[in-house]
Amino acid sequence: MNLIPTYPEPRGLLKGKTVVVTAAAGTGIGYSAAKRAAEEGATVLISDFHERRLGEAADRIAAEVGCARPATVVCDVTSQDQVDALHAAALKELGHVDVLINNAGLGGEVDVVDMTDDQWFRVLDVTLNSVFRMSRAFLPAMYERKTGVIVNNASVLGWRAQKGQAHYAAAKAGVMAFTRCSAVEAAEHGVRINAVAPSIAMHAFLAKVTTDDLLAELSAKEAFGRPAEVWEVANVMMFLASDLSSYMTGEVLSVSSQRA
Repeated sequence: MNLIPTYPEPRGLLKGKTVVVTAAAGTGIGYSAAKRAAEEGATVLISDFHERRLGEAADRIAAEVGCARPATVVCDVTSQDQVDALHAAALKELGHVDVLINNAGLGGEVDVVDMTDDQWFRVLDVTLNSVFRMSRAFLPAMYERKTGVIVNNASVLGWRAQKGQAHYAAAKAGVMAFTRCSAVEAAEHGVRINAVAPSIAMHAFLAKVTTDDLLAELSAKEAFGRPAEVWEVANVMMFLASDLSSYMTGEVLSVSSQRA
């Protein structure tokens, strides 16, 4: 039951589109989303606050996909000035932005009674406020063009309870609510906004910051008996970014088979 499926062949879902992905350095969902977008024919710009890893990510995408090296912009999504600079750079580099993938997020494990103000506000700032800042920066140009798509990265913890995750769960529930409300506003301008809600997607950083016992516990709850591959989450993002989901907006799609 825990066999990993075959990596999908490109289908040209985003051919001719321009895509911006935040928090795309490293080995997680953001990197995989950027790579899958490039594989699906998009011209991609990636962003992250870590300059060296961002450059390495762009090099890997170019080498693995066989495409032009994605443009890169260093950006701390907790700074509106840097977010605005990212948007300006994206317009200069790409001409316009068809798809924005808001992937930035920050977790951590701490019980409420032990949680500091800094821990609470830092997680909400990176995980929830960044989605607001990015959307506020990118939507006006999409409104002007009467087209565009935003895909936000939420989490099943926006629905489910898990010990030590009150700040992260609150932030992700906020991403879900923000997605629904902003989508209603954007619809009249021809812009769609949806979100994915992964449960557990395995990558190197997650393995580094999560105990083996917790990973095993969470994986055991999944119907397939394994965590998702990051590209399985990215696949759903590609669907939401593409014209195949043209009548969907304000939706949060669970990328999970969790039974409890």
